[in-house]
Amino acid sequence: MSDVVARVRSVIAAQGHLAKDVSALGDGDDLYENGLSSHATVNLMLALENEFDLEFPDAVLRRSTFQSVEAISAALVSLGAS
Repeated sequence: MSDVVARVRSVIAAQGHLAKDVSALGDGDDLYENGLSSHATVNLMLALENEFDLEFPDAVLRRSTFQSVEAISAALVSLGAS
């Protein structure tokens, strides 16, 4: 899962437009509290789908899925990312 986490962090760095550098955040830190907007979440989701060559099903498209590096990584692993 560490490779997934590293790739997620890279995509967040490029697409998240956070107030803090993603490298300064813990895996469980709230991305929304650190500046992730709803618009950036959509861009992040699309970039993650491209990076991992998968599609997020409607059932996982909720705020909590994108709330932290840990939540995103867990969702991706559950969808078969490696």
